[in-house]
Formats: sequence, structure tokens, C-alpha cells
Amino acid sequence: MKAVLQRVTSASVRVAGEVVGAIDRPGLVALVGVTHDDGPDQVARLARKIAELRILRDELSVVDAGAPVLVVSQFTLYADVRKGRRPTWNRAAPGPVAEPLVDAVVTELRARGVEVATGRFGADMAVELVNDGPVTVLVEV
Repeated sequence: MKAVLQRVTSASVRVAGEVVGAIDRPGLVALVGVTHDDGPDQVARLARKIAELRILRDELSVVDAGAPVLVVSQFTLYADVRKGRRPTWNRAAPGPVAEPLVDAVVTELRARGVEVATGRFGADMAVELVNDGPVTVLVEV
């Protein structure tokens, strides 16, 4: 699993013009990608990193600060662009594999007491955010 974590002051995701998830105070946006051999171990490690990584202001974590997280599925994190000009998506897990794992990350974060908003898996989403810092971190587990 991979996640791009962005420290934000606010963020939202829209599907067909409707806001389906939003955070209105400082926290993180987590763009989450899944590959074929990911499972429960990767879910637990990624959720722990999202919750405990000290990248918020004053070196706080999401858990320390009581900050929210907006989780958005992002299969394009597994794009392969080594050849030619057109990415391939072979390393990205298909929806039936990836969706339950992204949902499991959300469930694990909530079990840790984190407020979580989400996008809509597989939808054409418009993500708006105000990057704070900017701070952007790639996490691979």
C-alpha cells in the first residue's frame, strides 16, 4: 500500500458536484493506493502511520492533535511510467480487491479515535485542499 499524505488546513471531495467528504480544520488528506499483494498487515501499518506520523504543526500527529483525515482512494499511485508516454496501471489492484482494503484503512483509523471523511471509491472525484506548509509525504508499507 502507498499513501500520499498532505498536511492541510481544509479539504473536500466532490462527486458530480456534491460534497461527499470534507474536513474543515487542520488535518491530513490521505490519497491511498492498493497493489495486488496488500492485505491486513499493510492496512494496519498504513493506518498506524497516518494516525501517528508527526507531520502536523508543532510536530504533532493526527492522534496527538485530534485532527481529522480525508481518505481518498487513488489507484494512480501505482502508475508505471518507465516506458513510453502512457502510464500502465498493472500494479494497481482491481476494485474488488482494493475497495475493501481502503475501507479497512478507514475503519482502522476510526478505531484509533480519528475523525475520518472519505471520497467515493471508483468515482470521478474533484478534490480541493489547502496545503499547509506545504507538507507532502509519501508512505509505503
